[in-house]
Amino acid sequence: MKISYNWLKQFIKTDWTSEETAALLTDLGLEVEGVDKFESLKGGLQGVVVGHVLTCVQHSNADKLKVTTVDIGNGTPVQIVCGASNVAAGQKVPVATIGTKLYDKEGNAFEIKKGKIRGEESHGMICAEDELGLGDGHDGIMVLDAKLAPGTPASQVFNIETDEVFEIGLTPNRADAMSHWGVARDLRAGLIQKNINHSELITPSVSKFKVEKRILKIDVKVEDTKLAPRYCGVTISGITVKPSPEWLKNRLKSIGLTPKNNIVDVTNYVLHELGQPLHAFDASKINGKIIVKTVPGGTKFTTLDDIERTLHEEDLMICDEKGPLCIAGVFGGKNSGVTENTTSIFLESAYFNPVSVRKTAKRHTLSTDASFRFERGIDPTITEYALKRAAILIMEVAGGEITSDIVDIYNKKIEDFSVVLNFNNVKRIIGQELPKETIKKILVSLDIKVTSVSDAGLGLVIPAYRVDVQREIDVIEEILRVYGYNNINFTKKLNATVSNSPRTEDYKVQNIIATQLTSLGFNEMMANSLTSPEYIKLSDNLREEFNVTILNPLSNDLSVLRQSLLFSGLEAVSYNINRRNSDLKLFEFGKTYHKLPSGTEENKHLTLLVSGNRIAESWTIEQKPSDFFLFKGYVNSILSRLGIAKTQNKPFTNDVFAEGIAIAVGNDTIVELGTIKKSITKHFDIKQEVLYADFNWALILKLISTKIKFADIPKYPEVRRDLALLVDENVAFDAIYNIARQSEKSLLKDVNLFDVYQGKNLPEGKKSYAVSFVIQDNSKTLTDTQIEKIMSKLQNNFETELGASLR
Repeated sequence: MKISYNWLKQFIKTDWTSEETAALLTDLGLEVEGVDKFESLKGGLQGVVVGHVLTCVQHSNADKLKVTTVDIGNGTPVQIVCGASNVAAGQKVPVATIGTKLYDKEGNAFEIKKGKIRGEESHGMICAEDELGLGDGHDGIMVLDAKLAPGTPASQVFNIETDEVFEIGLTPNRADAMSHWGVARDLRAGLIQKNINHSELITPSVSKFKVEKRILKIDVKVEDTKLAPRYCGVTISGITVKPSPEWLKNRLKSIGLTPKNNIVDVTNYVLHELGQPLHAFDASKINGKIIVKTVPGGTKFTTLDDIERTLHEEDLMICDEKGPLCIAGVFGGKNSGVTENTTSIFLESAYFNPVSVRKTAKRHTLSTDASFRFERGIDPTITEYALKRAAILIMEVAGGEITSDIVDIYNKKIEDFSVVLNFNNVKRIIGQELPKETIKKILVSLDIKVTSVSDAGLGLVIPAYRVDVQREIDVIEEILRVYGYNNINFTKKLNATVSNSPRTEDYKVQNIIATQLTSLGFNEMMANSLTSPEYIKLSDNLREEFNVTILNPLSNDLSVLRQSLLFSGLEAVSYNINRRNSDLKLFEFGKTYHKLPSGTEENKHLTLLVSGNRIAESWTIEQKPSDFFLFKGYVNSILSRLGIAKTQNKPFTNDVFAEGIAIAVGNDTIVELGTIKKSITKHFDIKQEVLYADFNWALILKLISTKIKFADIPKYPEVRRDLALLVDENVAFDAIYNIARQSEKSLLKDVNLFDVYQGKNLPEGKKSYAVSFVIQDNSKTLTDTQIEKIMSKLQNNFETELGASLR
């Protein structure tokens, strides 16, 4: 939410800087996320001054140019070459001095520099309207009032307004602060707490409101008072729809709104000033009376954005005797809005049921400034006041006169909230005893009435617009935020509860693995769960009927929940590579979502993505790309850290992996890893190899071992023996590893593949594995006989089961 500081100071007089005010608002719970500078004209005409043309002669080398000398108020006239036909001696003109930045219609800056034009020096520029951004005229230079003194800043001549705009991260519960008036109320409470004088709240006067003639009465009938508890309206005739005056345009532009016309601009102005949405109907387009009601489901209605919508039976509508005119509290209708031909209006100010407006806005995927406020709950007590305020402003900027009494249908008043505040509870919750007078002072500054006082507490009446303060605990929160969280003393005593939770709790395991991966050089990524439905075409494992679709997607690219983490991961890889960050190690904990015949299902996964070189480029180290075996090592390190042993590796390929393996425990596959097919990486414009692993997190959690294994450091030496085995080319190292482990379970400590050769001097269809075996007895030193016996047994089993032979 944007709040203009100039606008805010119309409600409360303060000489505080914007930084001081922003800090106080943040302390009060209205977090100021940033302060932006606003200028009614970009650049603020800085460097542009009033100049007095002293001389003007024809340029010696150009028929269309003139050479002038101009007094710009610094005591030294400057020479400026000008191409305008209307420039003449004696004029007062706007001059952009050397170094001034001017802006074109697209907002691009260009700087005024000293230069030579056809041999004559030029020290500035005499400007036309469009060159200053003050209009579209370019027939000649601007000629200013002759009474202006040379050197007068142009920003003073043209009343350029500058402002500072607060960007407030408003929390959903603070419906009362969705306006400049609401923010000013909080600011006043903060200033009073700081004992700052002159902190009265200045409310706009409506004393000028007066019915001139009763010539245009439009009756109102509210059929559903539950959905529209209060409805006000008045007619204004004889208006002229035209552009708004500059002050009104500047107020709206400062908070990011685009001015439309004087009638619409006033309704927007009052909306952001007081927090009360308004709507203006062209009175000539209203047939009979206004009827506030629901209409039959399926009724067609075209809104201001020229979209035909199908109404729901619970949508509250503003209708006339022929049909709907407006979706109440949400959006106006195309055929009843104000146009340049409008001469009379019916101005609406109402309080609509928040739940009804919220449901209607969601049904039609509409979010407007009005619905944003109605669905959170506005102030029902200012409905008539805001109507009068808007009517007065409309007459100021559009002319006309009020031509009917105000219709105010308010059958059942929305009551204020009653709360009893106990002083002991205030002390217990805040952790510090506050003076009772301080508590009462804070409550009064928040417009909370104190109806009774006792030693134990206070009886309070909370204004109806404070929909977030209905309980004692809410009142205590209000006291604390105004008193100041920073003013509460720290206690020297800390109480804590130690929980006895299992080590295998999901978030704990996730933190362990995340820490391990970051220590290996990985970076954690968090991708959007919303993704494009087009990705299912890249994998046969994903099916369109399993997509969980979004009812109101922001775009087609974010219209379904992902069935796989792969494609959002590849988006991240592509994004990094395109920004010259091509050496990547990424991991993500995330969920996949599936709409199955049995119902919707979500599954958690851990995924790894590796691409590019192992380490950053350096002159001291040879570059090596990350390969499958390194990647598999990362995967195994995770399983090892979690105590998951006795795994089996199976070769694995599918429509995603060009080559890979599936790691299983028993019949359950817990990890799939491999190299992504080029046809898929090409879709993401990735030209380098990408390695991907997908952990089934639910299975991983079931298999975690919490047992800690340890052993004494061996006292006796280990022995290494190597074998060069000639095997068929389809034999994987896993087969050799598993046979060795089964052959010698007690003394064989390690089996390692340190070389693979296939090619020249080997029989066709064969390859050579160089394998090392580490043997050790923890109780004694091994003899040569024992070692040879073990090696012979290994060799025999390799020959028997794999058809291997020694090279």
